[in-house]
Amino acid sequence: MRRGMALREIAHIGREAPELAAYQQEPPQMASGSPGKCGYLRLDFARRSRRSVLAHMERRAPSLVQRALYWDEAMPHMPCVFMISTSGCLLQGDRQALDIYMAAGACGHVTTQAATKIHAMSHNYAAQCQHITLEEESYLELMPDPVIPHDNSRFFSTTQIAIHPTATLLYGEIVTSGRKYHAADGGFNFDLYSSSVTASTSDGAELFSERYLLTPKTQPLNNVGVMGEFSVFGNLVLLTPARHHAAILQQSQPIYDAAAGIASGASLLPNQCGVIFKALGYEAHQVKSAMRAFWQVARQEITGASLMPAFLWR
Repeated sequence: MRRGMALREIAHIGREAPELAAYQQEPPQMASGSPGKCGYLRLDFARRSRRSVLAHMERRAPSLVQRALYWDEAMPHMPCVFMISTSGCLLQGDRQALDIYMAAGACGHVTTQAATKIHAMSHNYAAQCQHITLEEESYLELMPDPVIPHDNSRFFSTTQIAIHPTATLLYGEIVTSGRKYHAADGGFNFDLYSSSVTASTSDGAELFSERYLLTPKTQPLNNVGVMGEFSVFGNLVLLTPARHHAAILQQSQPIYDAAAGIASGASLLPNQCGVIFKALGYEAHQVKSAMRAFWQVARQEITGASLMPAFLWR
């Protein structure tokens, strides 16, 4: 059984990141990474007879999950888990870590209870660290709801993936411009959003690495060649065996429709490890719809199952 991340490890997330050098001052309230500000989730999925189960769960407040549900009628053997934050948002000095382990042959769907709101900050930053391990023939959909960075917020995220060549991971990320309809915010008024994703094989050979650093106050994002008039960015990483790549790309044609407010496209990742899909939209629901369309194509090709209709409230 693997050990969870120590409190000290979580508290130090982002401490050495150069882009956060100007934001290391401690909050005047609780210090960064203090108990209650240092959330941790560990989710281990395993195969049991004809279905998969959430075999082990470890949590540390404010992170929480409830029991796994089997609501996906297209894949009734797949446990679906909602990640919950009892704090309701991310504040300055908050740290959180997620550790997901997929045993051989296991499958699972992990999402959040709602959008992740990153509140305004005067000191420090909020950060998360994610470790995802997939063993032979396992399958994971990690599809959280959008991130909403409020004005003057700073967020640092790092995701490390170790995947067996026969496994599949679908990992999504949606970032909005902020509260663009809020008079005091207006969108693109956060200080910093830093996200990196690195994937390697089970034996440590690197597959791909992607990092983007958004600092709209010094490098505007609403310029031509960046996001232009769009307000929401979606990134969907699909790591899956090479035999699926051509069929998925063939059914995922690039789109640019300014009137409808959506632009999207897919391309191959290096080392024949998968496909990456990106979307821009005026509103979050447009990007989510584009990502669901790609998700449907990928799931149908890889598992033979369709997506359930989206919940009315999502």
